[in-house]
Amino acid sequence: MTRHRGVCLPLSSMPSSGSWGIGEIPDLVPMGQWLQAASCDQLMLLPVGTVVPGQTSPYSACSAMAIDPIYISLPSMQDFLRSGGMDRLSEDMRQCLGRMRASARVRFADVRRVKEAALWTSFERFIADEWNEHTIRAGEFAAFTSVERWWLDDYALFQACAAEWPDGSWREWPMAIAQREPGGLGEARRRFGHRILFEQYVQWVAAIQWQAARQALRACGVSLFGDLPFVVDLHSADVWARQHEFLTDVSVGVPPDAFSDTGQDWGLPMYRWEAIYANDFAWLRQRAVRMRALYDGFRVDHLVGFYRTYGRAPDGNHFFLPPDEPTQLAQGEQVMRILVGSGADVVAEDLGTVPDFVRASIARLGVGGYKVLRWERAWNVPGRPFIEPARYPERSVATTGTHDTEPLAAWWDAAESEDRVATVDVLRRAGLGDWDPSGAWSDALRDVLLRLMMTAASDHVFLPVQDIFGWRDRINMPGTVADDNWTWRMPFAVDAWGQVAEARDRAVFLTAIVR
Repeated sequence: MTRHRGVCLPLSSMPSSGSWGIGEIPDLVPMGQWLQAASCDQLMLLPVGTVVPGQTSPYSACSAMAIDPIYISLPSMQDFLRSGGMDRLSEDMRQCLGRMRASARVRFADVRRVKEAALWTSFERFIADEWNEHTIRAGEFAAFTSVERWWLDDYALFQACAAEWPDGSWREWPMAIAQREPGGLGEARRRFGHRILFEQYVQWVAAIQWQAARQALRACGVSLFGDLPFVVDLHSADVWARQHEFLTDVSVGVPPDAFSDTGQDWGLPMYRWEAIYANDFAWLRQRAVRMRALYDGFRVDHLVGFYRTYGRAPDGNHFFLPPDEPTQLAQGEQVMRILVGSGADVVAEDLGTVPDFVRASIARLGVGGYKVLRWERAWNVPGRPFIEPARYPERSVATTGTHDTEPLAAWWDAAESEDRVATVDVLRRAGLGDWDPSGAWSDALRDVLLRLMMTAASDHVFLPVQDIFGWRDRINMPGTVADDNWTWRMPFAVDAWGQVAEARDRAVFLTAIVR
């Protein structure tokens, strides 16, 4: 068995010294170089789909296929440079860019506003110099729109309409367009043709930068993992294009679990599974193809939802679809076979309230589930001891936490006495010394817990970057709407890690424990 070791974080959290206040696609390259120095061979990102305006969560996307333009690097674009580059930005935009770069947090609204203005400038230069002149680059762009039209046509039209009617969702658009009447769609394509071409151009640029970054990562010996969100936002190109496949008045969520005593209501649309069956799971098949085109492997978010989806109706009723276990099992395995059939390395987030038959199912299908140290315990044994990572199943993902949990340092600060005792007990059983359960968090405790995780039998270990450094910064607080959610940035630029002593030391340490 080949064991892989890597890091997990959002692309937005890893800006370089030259990026515009947010991690950008080319910033994957210096991250891959640091991973190579740390003897790690995988990088897992949170979703990078275009996020609904006003949102910051990568799980509230208006497309399951597109790359969010906020991740495009403008200084890497020849059209932007030929248009005059920074000099073409207004004084207001340049001041805003300065604030974005200086901020300790990602200022999503500002990033989106400044980058859209710069992308329009680049696009107009491309139209004048390339498109109207029928150049080789114009032909390459046309070829891209042709090859990707199976998702790009609907996305570009949706974005154009959303720009025309920015308030509310597509359900408030003119009826002929909201209901996708052929005449209405044809008129919209004629009316918004320039904007549609802009949206296609932006995705072409993103694709070029993405594939260049992937090639550079491969040169570093690093494979790229993504995250397939369970569903997209109601206000999305996918739901608009496939309205009959969603219960738009029912909200997806989860029943009460470790994160919430009352469960969670995500405000996302519910699958209409009978319509999805009738269409032979076409959209999910397309999503699998798209994920394979972008990533070497991917994590299936909210795995259990594909087996049984938990919904909340407007009248307050809660229910699972499908309602019975045999149908749930058959449906979930059909979905997972489609995803695995993409050829990517597929793992699954099987945390929270997950029936035993779901975990048994993915084990049969060869899909690795998640093993989070603090939750992998012998729950029916006195003291609820932690299970040693060396005993995790080979086909699994071992980790110290997820984007929805507090980092290890913060967890230790607030841990109950029982949890601390169990932690030092598993360290002792793993032959990693005796530790004081009443002691404060320390670099030494951080390092011994990382050593413990590297003993995992799992074929994947993905460590949140905060736990590698011992930071307490949290990415998201589940079930809450807060200004800080999803806005965390690392404290130093990713392209400076080779010069930052702390980052160099962490690479040396990881190399020692990986090997």
